[in-house]
Amino acid sequence: MRIRTAAGAAAGTLALLSFLTPAAQADTSKGDTVFTSLSFSRTTVDVGVSAAQKLTVTATAKDGSGIKDIYGAKLVSPDDRIVHAGSADCTRPSTTTRKCVFQFTLEADRSDYYDLKNSSAGTWHFTAEAAANDGDFYDLEDSAPVKVKRYAKLTATQASPEPVASGGTLTVTGALTRANWDTNVYAGYSGQSVALQFKKSGSSTYTTVKSATTDSSGKLRTTVTARSSGTWRWKFAGTGTTSAVTAYGDGVALK
Repeated sequence: MRIRTAAGAAAGTLALLSFLTPAAQADTSKGDTVFTSLSFSRTTVDVGVSAAQKLTVTATAKDGSGIKDIYGAKLVSPDDRIVHAGSADCTRPSTTTRKCVFQFTLEADRSDYYDLKNSSAGTWHFTAEAAANDGDFYDLEDSAPVKVKRYAKLTATQASPEPVASGGTLTVTGALTRANWDTNVYAGYSGQSVALQFKKSGSSTYTTVKSATTDSSGKLRTTVTARSSGTWRWKFAGTGTTSAVTAYGDGVALK
């Protein structure tokens, strides 16, 4: 990375996306400069089609000669977009350390060239350079990942008939959609395995009964044999690019 611009410039710049960054590469360093701690306010950020999502990254670096500053803090996506920190709050806990808290904003509906695209979903990396007073440095490139996923929705589970005869056939339906960052709408998520779970009346625990696969429109439909009164619900485990989600359940009594 080898950035030598002022940290204040990044701190005062609104979050901005760009295609001009190279793909993530290995961390590099010189001398005794290290990042002693690095934490994310969330390890996974689920972004829908309208509401902006915030992420805070706290980084502390140390060097025997003292840390001049932590430069160039940004998030880099799988499709090589950049989100710069919207703000940075830096302090010096000791003569050898510097701690910075960076605030990022992620959103799909910016109404301009810089909003998220579907290709941006997946593993992002926080990158920054800690520069020491004696010329040592540490470039953080690929060792600080965070997941940024497309937000998914499941419609409320529908089970019928209600009530159902003991041993009768119950038809359970639903629909799985996820945020399309290219069009800023929720669209059906096809070909996905979704678990159908059941919680017997009086119990607090759901058990997976079977799974069903969404059709080309993201719709779910399956049948089960009703043997007890209780609540049925759909549960999607998520993928590397799409969030997990659990639907509201539908209580069905036996007659």
